[in-house]
Amino acid sequence: MKRLRVLVVAGVLALGAAGAGTAQAAPAQDTAAGTACPAGEVFATNNTAVITDPADPRLKTRLSGFDHEVRGIIRANGAWAGRSTLLDGVFWSEEQKQTTYERSREFDVNHVGRDGLHHIAGVIAKQYHQESVLTFRCLPRTSPETDAVEIQADGVSATRLRDALAADPEARERLGGGSVTLGGRLILIAPLTDLPLAQRFASRLGVDWSKARVRYGDEEFVS
Repeated sequence: MKRLRVLVVAGVLALGAAGAGTAQAAPAQDTAAGTACPAGEVFATNNTAVITDPADPRLKTRLSGFDHEVRGIIRANGAWAGRSTLLDGVFWSEEQKQTTYERSREFDVNHVGRDGLHHIAGVIAKQYHQESVLTFRCLPRTSPETDAVEIQADGVSATRLRDALAADPEARERLGGGSVTLGGRLILIAPLTDLPLAQRFASRLGVDWSKARVRYGDEEFVS
């Protein structure tokens, strides 16, 4: 799978480093506890084609069979399958110098640790012939394993995301792209070091940063 910077507008800065506190958002989930933050998340697709036409009929699939199959993989490996969310992804292909598109799903995974989440993602990557599958684990902000954030913000369409990405070479290169739910909620998982860029890009998308929701944690691309 492409470097899925599921973009709901955000990056991150190691909060104890320079610039900590330069950006404020809605209160972050400082632990993995609580209904708002599952133990882990998996972002994946069964698509292996490069799609460059936003009107391609393959982008209309709901990935229902894939949803059922991945839930089975999660359960078969000792974890609990939670909510699954359909996503419209917009990405930049540096090789082709153009925007590409992808339907994918985000799966909430509970009762799972780091190794278990890694294994589940690896099984999905192998079974669906993906270059990589993105995982995110919610962790305390101060955890030594925290290296990324997930930021979510409402009111962004896939079309707006595409246009903003096309107009911002730095965001294309460093963030890669992002995804939007069918209800218009952007999701971005980004390294802690990319908060200033993500904030600027969020502004271009019309996001009110003070209303964005931030989760801290660990990201991994599993192949």
